[in-house]
Order: sequence, then C-alpha cells, then structure tokens
Amino acid sequence: MTRALLHIDFAGPHVSLQDGGRPGHMRFGVPASGPMDRLAFAAANLSLGNPADQAGIEVSASGLSLTCREGTVTLAIAGGGFIVQTGGQRLGSWIVLTLAEGDRLTLRPGPWGSWAYLAFAARIDAPPWLGSLSTHAASGMGGGAIVSGQNLVLSGAETRPGRHGPIPCPVMARPRHRLRCVPGPQDRFFAADVMQDLAKTVFQVSEAYDRMGTRLKGAALPPLNALGIPSEPILRGSVQVSGDGVPTVLMADHQTTGGYPKIATVLGCDLDAFAQCRPRDRVGFVPVTPDEALRIARAEHRRAQAYLAALASAGPGKPKAAAG
Repeated sequence: MTRALLHIDFAGPHVSLQDGGRPGHMRFGVPASGPMDRLAFAAANLSLGNPADQAGIEVSASGLSLTCREGTVTLAIAGGGFIVQTGGQRLGSWIVLTLAEGDRLTLRPGPWGSWAYLAFAARIDAPPWLGSLSTHAASGMGGGAIVSGQNLVLSGAETRPGRHGPIPCPVMARPRHRLRCVPGPQDRFFAADVMQDLAKTVFQVSEAYDRMGTRLKGAALPPLNALGIPSEPILRGSVQVSGDGVPTVLMADHQTTGGYPKIATVLGCDLDAFAQCRPRDRVGFVPVTPDEALRIARAEHRRAQAYLAALASAGPGKPKAAAG
C-alpha cells in the first residue's frame, strides 16, 4: 500500500489531529471535540473527495511547517486566510495541491482567521480514542497534538490532480462579528438592564482563548446570586458568565457540565465563523427568539449543505462550488 511520510519541522501550540468529533460520550464527561471550524474542515475534505469527517490536521495561528520525506500525496487547505508556502511559491489557503518527496509546506497566519485545516488524500496512522482521532487539548487524549520533530505516516496516499486548484471560500466562512443567540437558559439570573447590555455592548475577543472557550472583554454582565446553582449539562455555544461578569463563549473542547449561569446560547451556524475571529476583534450579540433561531438554523444548514455538496461532486473537468 502506498504511503507518505511527513516530518513536522515546526508546530506551534494548539496544532492537533482532529476528525469529525466524538459524539455520544458527553454523558460520561467526555467532550465531543472535533474541529473549531467545522465548515472549513468539511470543505477541505470534500474538495479532495474524502468523507467530510476524515481525520486531518488543525493548525492554530501559531503555524505549521512540514517536509514530505517519502511518497507523494494530494492535500487540501481551508479555514482562515493563512499564507501557504511550498516549492518557492507563496499561495493563499483554500487550495488543493500535491506534495512530493522533498517538498516543504509552511502555513502561517495571513490577513484573517485563527484556524486552518490540512486534509489528505490518505489515512493518518494514529491510534483512535473512543473511536475517534479528535484530540481533546486539555487531556491530550485522541489522535494527539502535532509537535515539532514528529513524523506522521499517511497510509494509502494518493495523488488526485483532477482536484487541484483553488477552493471557493464562501462569505459564510469569513469571521463573524454579529452572533445570533437565544437568551438563556439562565437569563432569569440576570437583571433586565444586564440583558439589555448583552444586546447593545460591543465586546472584544480577548487573548484568553483556546479550544475550550473564548473570553470576551467589554461591559460586565454580573449575575444575581447565581454562582451556587448546581452544575448541569452544557453545550458548545453557551455564553457562560463568571462571578466577575465576564462572558465566555464555549467552543469545541468545552466541559460537559458547568455551574456558572448561561446568559445566552449562540446559534451553531454562527460558531464556525466566530472561531475565526482574532484577539481584539469586535463582536456583538443579536438576541433572537427560539422560533427565529430555528428558521435561521434551517436556512443556514441548507445553504452550507448546498455549498459542501457542490465541492464533493467536483471532480476532473467539473466546476467547483461558487463562493457565494
């Protein structure tokens, strides 16, 4: 079986193996993990003709550099607007290309975005944990962090020249600065004026962000004597408020239970683009009713699925999806 061997020349913090996630284990205290930007991750895989959830590398803003030591493999890069360098060329992300033996590939932050994804026309050789290669950053369980000096073996490596070229980057993949949210489930623990502040305040993404959550800077949102509430199940997108009134939007590696009050819940369709925001980016919340949230989520799901389906069907001689 054809294989490729990649040597990791440099990997910064928070670079890891991820696949579609590890659902079904939250009741045991195990987060689902998976990619921070699920749309971009699926787009990279489908542009290669892979299943949308096939394992790949998630690259943080700290960057990644690797050398193909053996074999040849086609790969796709999507996510933030990173700068890609290979073979003496400087390219943008959202592209499909092939690495041959001796080729070096470097990804570093470009004009926008915080996370990028490398998908391969190959299977990454790494032991799964609970049936998944998704890495839970805090514990290191899963496929694992990607570290400098590591060798990564790709089994069944293929070249797919018919897939080469740019991947259309849709507007919905760009950083989102207005987050639609449903108040609650514990908005009752916040005064009416605090709920108004949630809707009218312009927050900033702080430097305190990782795969577990993103803290925001702005007006304090103090809860009303709610810090003793029992821990309860918590979800990706929950806006959890600590005792000092600081809101945190929970992300891919969020804890499975939490005792801080949740003032609102961000719609899942806005979270991928929110993950691409950078520190000091401004963001605001747009409260919507549950019925409105349902309509928005269904419409956004149809839009995303149409885009991804077009990428999946694009093969030799076929046009790729429009970037609308």
